[in-house]
Amino acid sequence: MRKYSNNEIKKAGKILAKPLEFSTQEYEDAQNTLTYWRTIHAPAINTFQATLRDKLKRYGFKDYLIAQRLKRAVSIVSKLERFSAMKLSTMQDIAGLRAILKNIDQVRNLENSYRTSNFNHLLVDDKDYISKPAISGYRGIHLVYEYVNPKNSEANGLKIELQIRTKLQHTWATAVETMGTFLNHSLKSSQGPGDWLEYFALISAGFAILEKSPVPLQFSGLSEKEIFQKIIDDSITLDVSSKLRAFSVAGEHIAQNGVNSKYNLITLNLEKRVVNVKNYSARQLEQANIDYTNIEKEINKGAQIQAVLVSTDSIESLRKTYPSYFLDSHEFLNKLNLIYSRLQKI
Repeated sequence: MRKYSNNEIKKAGKILAKPLEFSTQEYEDAQNTLTYWRTIHAPAINTFQATLRDKLKRYGFKDYLIAQRLKRAVSIVSKLERFSAMKLSTMQDIAGLRAILKNIDQVRNLENSYRTSNFNHLLVDDKDYISKPAISGYRGIHLVYEYVNPKNSEANGLKIELQIRTKLQHTWATAVETMGTFLNHSLKSSQGPGDWLEYFALISAGFAILEKSPVPLQFSGLSEKEIFQKIIDDSITLDVSSKLRAFSVAGEHIAQNGVNSKYNLITLNLEKRVVNVKNYSARQLEQANIDYTNIEKEINKGAQIQAVLVSTDSIESLRKTYPSYFLDSHEFLNKLNLIYSRLQKI
């Protein structure tokens, strides 16, 4: 039995999207409702992660990364603000699970496994951003499932989003987030300076060529040489390499509580450029969500902090799966150098 009805959760979303139209108490109650709503997604996403690991093991894939996360409040609110018809009670990506694989062949194999296998949960939405990249340049596979478990009335019917992408697609996405952090714009949501939005769409076209896959539609008329040359020219104009190198931070405090750690609360202090990772056991999920909400309240008051609650295998995989929180862009810069080399050969 859920603590709040769908209508109460829906109302909380309306309050969070337009806080000035409601009282302080109503706003605080809405924040508490959001904390509860995110927390009850945990059993469902844990089930999906177990299934994902089993599939990857059976395929014999190596060097993959898996992570799960509960969507940040600021991202949830932004989505509610941008899409007037969006409802908190039906938002599909509050619980997100991500698989990062070596190449497109592996991505397609895993995708096909989900689409063709007998699965108790219902596929309710899917997007193929590899065959048809988004105008922003985003590429990857999205599969949205409705969790089916009548024995768990709280979690039954919740939506879980599975993202499957290659390492190169992941490198692009995290570079977008890193640059967006310092431009103070959500570039990944296509918000911010036009020159940077155009630049990352162009980079996506270059990366797509490296993976021998379709480029975003707006670049389909350009040759490989033209795209690579424009990438190099625009990288120089925007001083991309210097900016990304300057964004590096020191992970001065990474708390590790041993093998029982299940959840990680990553906090990035933008002023001090310090990353803090606090670990929680599986039994401490409620406390993790309380701490997550408290940090987000500070963010709402103007604190220069970013935070996200995730689950990964280890601190090492945490860095690789969420490099934007460590402002780590060396993989992106390596790919820029690869494009430069390819252009020289052409």
